[in-house]
Amino acid sequence: MSKTAIMIGRRPISLATLGVLTIALAGCGQTGGTGSTHAKATTKAPGGSGVAMTQKCTTPGLAVWLGLGEGGAAAGSTYYPLELTNITSRRCRLFGFPGVSATTDRQLGSPAERNRARPANTLNLLPGATAHTVLQIVDVGNFPAAMCKPANASGLRVYPPNEFSAAEIPFSFRACSAKGPVFLSVEPIQPGIGIPGR
Repeated sequence: MSKTAIMIGRRPISLATLGVLTIALAGCGQTGGTGSTHAKATTKAPGGSGVAMTQKCTTPGLAVWLGLGEGGAAAGSTYYPLELTNITSRRCRLFGFPGVSATTDRQLGSPAERNRARPANTLNLLPGATAHTVLQIVDVGNFPAAMCKPANASGLRVYPPNEFSAAEIPFSFRACSAKGPVFLSVEPIQPGIGIPGR
């Protein structure tokens, strides 16, 4: 797969195609900042009047996809933006962390740990808008083999915040099959499309 491709559902899509898609979505009554080609999530503090009237985002109402690109590497880890796009005709609310696990025909190892380095904000996600988190995948070669039991993952199982049904993203990478070693971590949901490598 090209390093400039992303996954939406089970299909790879080029960044050029994504550009056309985001421009089309931005044209559906949504506006971004100057020069923006995609709708943006709006940030509201918990307890605000807009939040109280907005229903939470549900798994069927979100396209969950992984921005591959070049990724970003540091200290034995690779970082990918994990994107959530509102595909409904109404705005919805996101807050907190998604649940993320490596999978084959079953879950591999422990689920992603929560990285609390960034604050969590409630987002009102407009129709067609995208929010993201940063997914860190640690090189499992950093763990003793007996502790990690390395295996090939074939995908990611993603539970949007406060949801109990998951989206599946096909994605091959090395994972720990044993519970215990922390090889995945996620940040709280942030507004806008995440950029691979940033």
